[in-house]
Order: sequence, then C-alpha cells, then structure tokens
Amino acid sequence: MRSLDTARDTCERVHPGLCKALADIPYAERERPGSPVVDLFRTHGGIGLLVPTEHGGHGADPVEAVRVTRALGSYSPSLAAGTAMHHFTAAMLFSLAETVGRLTEPQRRLLASIVPDRVLMASGWSEGRTEQNILNPAVTAAPAPRGGFLLNGSKKPCSLASSMDLLTASTAVPGADGRRELALALVPAGSPGLTVHPFWGNDVLAAAESDEVRLTDVHVPEDMVVRTTPDDPSRLDDLQTAGFVWFELIISACYAGATAALVDEVLGRARGSVTDRAALAVRSEAAYALLEGAARAVRDGLSGDEAVSAVLVARFAAQEAMARAADQALELLGGMDFIHSSDHARLARSVRPLAFHPPSRAAAAEPLLAYFGGEPLQLS
Repeated sequence: MRSLDTARDTCERVHPGLCKALADIPYAERERPGSPVVDLFRTHGGIGLLVPTEHGGHGADPVEAVRVTRALGSYSPSLAAGTAMHHFTAAMLFSLAETVGRLTEPQRRLLASIVPDRVLMASGWSEGRTEQNILNPAVTAAPAPRGGFLLNGSKKPCSLASSMDLLTASTAVPGADGRRELALALVPAGSPGLTVHPFWGNDVLAAAESDEVRLTDVHVPEDMVVRTTPDDPSRLDDLQTAGFVWFELIISACYAGATAALVDEVLGRARGSVTDRAALAVRSEAAYALLEGAARAVRDGLSGDEAVSAVLVARFAAQEAMARAADQALELLGGMDFIHSSDHARLARSVRPLAFHPPSRAAAAEPLLAYFGGEPLQLS
C-alpha cells in the first residue's frame, strides 16, 4: 500500500534496519511479554526521533513522527504504543529546555546524554489534559531532610516500565508562599525505592511493558526537579498544550499502523471483491489522512486551542474509521485465516485501545461542543 510504503521508507531513513529487524521476528514473538522489540528500537536509534539535531537526534517534525510511528505500528503495535510516551516526554523536555533556557547543569547534562547513552524515558505524567497543570500529579513530593524531595506514589499503567532508564514524574512541591506548585521530577530507574510490579493482563499490546511503577520515599535532588518560578509561573502550563498535541498525534498513528497492516494484507491477498477492497482501503486511508493533515497543520504553525481541537477531531474521526476498517479487514481475510493463526485477530484487537487513551469521546464531547460554539477549549 503506497502510503504505508512511504511511512516505512521514512522509518528506514531515520532508523536504518529497524523495520527489517522487526519483520524478521514472527508476529506472536514481537507482541509477547518480554519481546525483543524495545531493545531493537533502542539499538536502531529510535531514542532520538524527536530529540533535536543539536543534541544528536533526528529532530523529526510532526509529519515525520506520525509516519515513523505508523510504520512501527504496522509491525508491532506494542512497540509503537510503548514508545509513544518516550517520544512525548522527549518533545516536552527539549521544548522546555529551548523555551526556558534556565535548566540546571545536571538537567542539561541529562538531556545531552539521551541520544549517545540511549536513554529510554518512561512517563509518570498522565497523557494530558489542557487547562490543567500537566496532568493531575499522581506522585507526591515532600522536602527531604538532606535536601531535595522524597517522592511517593505510583503510575499504572506505565509503558516501558521494565526497560526505562529514566522516569519523568509530574508532582507538586511546596512553593515560596507555601502553596503547592507544579514540578517535574527526573528520576533514574535505578533509584532506591523505585519498583516495578505486574499490572497489564491483556495479551494485546503485551510487549509495551505497561506495568505499575511505584515510588516509595524516592529521593530526588533539588537540581533534578524542574519547577515553575515566580517570574515565569506558566513555563510548564504553556508546554502542556504542545505536549498534548504531540501525544495525540503519535498515539493515534500507532493504531493507524496496525490498521494499515491488516488492510495491506487484504489487498496483497486480493481478498473480497474489488469494491470491497476499495472501500476498505478508502476507509483506512481517510483515517490516516486526517491524522497526517493535522500533523501537517501543526508543523506549519497551528498551535494552542486550535491545534488541540484539530488533533482531537482527527483522532476521534480516525478512531471510528480504523475500528471499522480493522473489523472489515478481518472479515475479508476469512475464516480459515482466523482458524489457522491468531495473528490477524490480535492485530485487529490492537486497533481498539485508542478508545481508552484520554480524553475519551464522552469526556471531550461537551468541551468540544463549547469550543465549536466559540468558547475556550477546556478539557477535564
């Protein structure tokens, strides 16, 4: 399928050899717990997709990021979904460094090490809500006796829980006036008190390592906490909208890849009638065109509420179209395909979890209607 070939060509350009390495592993092996796909992602340079070129990364724009993620999702939905949070985190951290320019020296060294040291980042932030201080922290922070903070709480599910080198956790710390203020803690995965516990029980996306990460009195030095300042109180709030847009685009592209792989199989086998195949391809391509169109608009300068609404419209419309396309593709592949292997049935089910990523359609309905009617966009 032409657009899938384009996505895979883009992936090959920025991560040479990764697509072939994934394709060489049987699908069931790619998607099982303990799968080698995350290690392949790391060794083939996947870490640096959204890291700026001056820090050794690829500095991919939104269109390139969507294409690469679609390609990965076509081979391993688990890998694409799991690494979405790494990319989301990278985009936000480097945007913070670029727009603020007041990071501590340890924070700067950490950012500089991400590509050369292949630092894989898991996110202790939620996926995001606009008009909220990056995402209702699930981790609490208390001043530590020897300085810095002690973190307590958990993130579940937390993708890349087993392979992460760094956890970025949103939290609230005491401000100068005694009130709590938003902060981001940068926590090495080997920190005492940070533990990983089983959580994910579904065989769909089982290789994404989406388990529970618990923090019990985890000490984080003051200089590894990024926080607001009196003269720049919105430094993290302003970044939230951009991070939300990145996440929605990347995670949606993951499932677009799984859908495209199924459709490509139907077309390659010439299953069903010509009109059946054309209708299936049109549905899948239309869904992806919505996502790439939104990515192109963001790349070209769309921002703020306008960008969030555009991305959500694309995501929800694509979500519905992709679910229908996956079901139709599975039907056209036929009963014998279903009987002889569970691979395509699992791939079809791998399209469905997009509906479970926040915000849900129900939660977004009223805010979107208000925005369409001229009000600010406020998701909760």
